[in-house]
Amino acid sequence: MSRPDRYAVFGHPIGHSQSPRIHTLFAAATRQAMTYEAKDVPPDGFDEAVRRFQAWGGRGLNITVPLKELAFRIAHTVSPEAARSKAVNTLLLSSDGHIHGDNTDGRGLVRDLTLNLEIPVTGRRILILGAGGATRGILEPLLKLGPAAVTLANRTAEKALQLALEFQDLGPLKAVAMEALPQEQYDMILNATAASLSGDLPPLPNHVLAKGGTCYDLAYGKEPTPFVEWGLQQGAVLSRDGIGMLVEQAAEAFFLWRGIRPETAAVIATLQRGL
Repeated sequence: MSRPDRYAVFGHPIGHSQSPRIHTLFAAATRQAMTYEAKDVPPDGFDEAVRRFQAWGGRGLNITVPLKELAFRIAHTVSPEAARSKAVNTLLLSSDGHIHGDNTDGRGLVRDLTLNLEIPVTGRRILILGAGGATRGILEPLLKLGPAAVTLANRTAEKALQLALEFQDLGPLKAVAMEALPQEQYDMILNATAASLSGDLPPLPNHVLAKGGTCYDLAYGKEPTPFVEWGLQQGAVLSRDGIGMLVEQAAEAFFLWRGIRPETAAVIATLQRGL
């Protein structure tokens, strides 16, 4: 009997990762012979860890903070999403040594917003908090849905401006300093900062969420994040964390590896109950 195919998630730290549970559930539901583990890999040991895992028969990797930019550099070929974002969260490892990189974060977010939560994006005014790798990974799929306008707000306005210039060919983008948000309202606010990971809230004025607006935190936790709670306090019709995005981006990776798209609703519900 052949041994199961090996997969893993690399990150630093990695103890919080839900990916092993998600992919174990996917594998059971689709009857795939595979194993999946979490490995704590510091940045200075990343290249060697990937090559060793591949040499030992590893078929694929998920990549999380702070290794996504390193994964982009190590890949021999990349998807259009990864090329645009300059970050990779999924590696497909071939037995001949080839490494292909993809970024499934944006597709995962869009699927959670539009299919699971039924939140429209087309024609909406969107505010994205943060201009780091998380924002890079979601901008292209969001802009392809045709929002009315997207504003990037970051503590360092120059970083947001640079990101807006890189993606301006895909849709209406502008950049502002987080501390100097204009007197505008937004139909959807996405938190792509790391503030929730430390229990903090980005500096947001109370006027920015439009009536009937929604809030979405790319982060998640055992309790509602400070941003999710802020959204509810501001009267958001829906204020959610990123568990759905996490599962959907994992399903995109699973499809890349196995050629099968797993059902996600039951897995999302399972994780929500567990958290």
